[in-house]
Amino acid sequence: MKSKKKRNISDTNLLLTITIVVFFAMYIGAMIFQGGGFLKTQTFFNILNANAALLITSCGLSLVMITGGIDISVGGVVALVSMSCGVYLDYMGGNVAMSILIALGIGLAFGLVQGFLVAYLDIQPFIVTLAGMFFARGMTTIVHTDPFNVQNKAFVALKDTRVIVPGMGSVNRIGKYVDAYVEIGVIVALLIVVLMFVMLRWSKLGRAFYAVGGNKQSALMLGINVKRTRFLAQLFSGVLAGIAGYVYFLHVGSGSASHATGMEMNAIASSIIGGTLLTGGVGNIIGTFFGVLSLSTIQNIVSSAGLDQAWWTGITIAAMLCLFLVIQSIVMARKNRG
Repeated sequence: MKSKKKRNISDTNLLLTITIVVFFAMYIGAMIFQGGGFLKTQTFFNILNANAALLITSCGLSLVMITGGIDISVGGVVALVSMSCGVYLDYMGGNVAMSILIALGIGLAFGLVQGFLVAYLDIQPFIVTLAGMFFARGMTTIVHTDPFNVQNKAFVALKDTRVIVPGMGSVNRIGKYVDAYVEIGVIVALLIVVLMFVMLRWSKLGRAFYAVGGNKQSALMLGINVKRTRFLAQLFSGVLAGIAGYVYFLHVGSGSASHATGMEMNAIASSIIGGTLLTGGVGNIIGTFFGVLSLSTIQNIVSSAGLDQAWWTGITIAAMLCLFLVIQSIVMARKNRG
């Protein structure tokens, strides 16, 4: 058992290393061959600004995938949170603090219901969260049909808050120095990455997530409550989707039924690129972080190359995803031979 655990840790570190190397190779290559915006530090920070919500949902997906499950409702939950909070603030005269509680409440509700159905009724996670995705998208349209920009002054002030990154600015075209910055949602996302990393690496619950994903029967023999662990994974994913919904809301500042379309697929792709196995038992939150960066960087590279059509981005992401799936297969084959 001890040697198996060491091998799993080795697999995780190997996949993490590959992800980090690929990201830096892509970004440095873009700086060398495309130059332009890639040479500015703000371009990197803008990747974080635009993808803070995706990073949070990807953390939730990674956690669920480590236990051998899946959650494809997160994009719908993000859209529902964004629309609900927007309607509450603008049409009901609400306040920012309560809107944050609404976001957390929506995420918690989805996590509780889906976690119960998956863990205690033993229904397939894909089916449960597929239903959750349809329900969330439907409810988003029921809450409000037309897109709108939020005008609530307190919210707009929070949305426009910028955190200056000292010493990382650049000189613009007219010769003026401009400070580099990140949005407040990036700070939230990075805090969640750190907390998730610490929990998975050093807590008893984190070890339980890996054990359940690796082998449920072995986890039972070790005295781990498998049902509770699977329930908590879905619960955390739901809550993180709620938080991601508000971070997304802070970034776009509007409500729309079309918000976060495809986010669940991007979150799954980011987790896989980051080294999380669909079969469970292997994954790393730091890898997920670099998976999100890699996915966003390849999209920027394709766009900067003049290939603005949506299908070029889709083809590139598909090729990248296939590459990492092949890498994972090779790593697992190596493990099985060992």
